[in-house]
Amino acid sequence: MGNGQWFPAEWPERIRALAEGTLTPVAPRRAATVILVKDGQAGPVVHMLRRRASMAFAGGAYAYPGGGVDPRDDERQIRWAGPPRAWWARRLGVDERAAQAIVCAAVRETYEEAGVLLAGPGPDSVVGDTTGDDWEADRASLVARELSFAEFLTRRGLVLRSDLLGAWARWITPEFESRRYDTWFFVAVLPEGQRTRNASTEADRTVWIRPADAAAGYDRGELLMMPPTIATLRSVADHPSAADALAAAPARDMSPVLARARLEGGEVVLSWPGHEEFTRHVPTGGGTA
Repeated sequence: MGNGQWFPAEWPERIRALAEGTLTPVAPRRAATVILVKDGQAGPVVHMLRRRASMAFAGGAYAYPGGGVDPRDDERQIRWAGPPRAWWARRLGVDERAAQAIVCAAVRETYEEAGVLLAGPGPDSVVGDTTGDDWEADRASLVARELSFAEFLTRRGLVLRSDLLGAWARWITPEFESRRYDTWFFVAVLPEGQRTRNASTEADRTVWIRPADAAAGYDRGELLMMPPTIATLRSVADHPSAADALAAAPARDMSPVLARARLEGGEVVLSWPGHEEFTRHVPTGGGTA
């Protein structure tokens, strides 16, 4: 049995078209995703959701809460705790406005899809309960994009806790994919007093699982994952506690990882630089290896 690497059936044709110069890559959208971590009985565990099989992108794959950046969050200045926007801009490789929007996306998506909110009434606090009807109404408005996250924070008088996030990795969807994302991965420790729930319409299951166990399931072909997911799982598994993982984030390399496809000896070779385990060989006549 092979591993659980997500590899859509249409990719070989698109890879060949890109290599032959007949496919024009689409521009990637900015996105953010958060690896929520907490300490379990046998070490840290991470929160993962399984995307519904009906989803057009990565259906059936295990992933973390995440999604696209809302451009409106570039515009409004919000109450902010932790490293300043200039620090985040340098860390994420963008300008300050974009840095705010990317961090907002990370916090918003974690709230929308897991019910966990990395914000509080002050710079040293987080909200304790987000399960009331009024909270749910606001969450639904965020999901529907009727409300920007910056507006949500302002309306509730909340401070975004950027200090609870650590930038972990950056991956860009391959140029031959029709849906492309420039995604910043963050790690965050589940705040004390908060609990996760499956609040996403895009997921049919959520789990807390040891990174090593999830990686073993992927290796056996039992858990389907995209390359960035399994790569970040393996790197989080190296840390003995949730706090250690968060503390390790500032030293992480944030150079973007972008798949490459090249023609070589009658086949297309698909590779992710620095991540040899994901290399695929696609015969020019069709099929994959």
